[in-house]
Amino acid sequence: MKLSTKARYAVRAMIELSREYGKGPLQLKMIAKRQDISDKYLEQVLSPLRVNGLIFTQKGSRGGYVLSRAPEEITLYDVVHIVEGSLAPVDCVDNNEICSRRDLCVTRDVWSKLKEVIIRELESVNLAELAAKQSERYSEVLFLE
Repeated sequence: MKLSTKARYAVRAMIELSREYGKGPLQLKMIAKRQDISDKYLEQVLSPLRVNGLIFTQKGSRGGYVLSRAPEEITLYDVVHIVEGSLAPVDCVDNNEICSRRDLCVTRDVWSKLKEVIIRELESVNLAELAAKQSERYSEVLFLE
């Protein structure tokens, strides 16, 4: 399974918002600059997260994007699922009606377990943890310079 660029960028943007949580809105241009993502593409990436209530926008000269709840309450699965949709490696896992071999296929069991493992792993990591690790890495890199 391979995550899309959109999912990876969404996670990176959400980590930036987590690092700034409680400090006020973060402008799109700042997130884009910090994560080396084009403004236009980032706007597309953030749209489903806004529509699904993970982030909201504040208007005005000091406006920008803000997490809708604490970073500890948002998992990696929340973000990836909104952007990617189903994480099933094959379509028959989510819709067994499309497969005429569903009662005979032993690999479908493996694909179902794989989906469960992926979801469980993504649910085990929240944005606060990732933001803390990101800040730590930035500090390490700055220290080395």
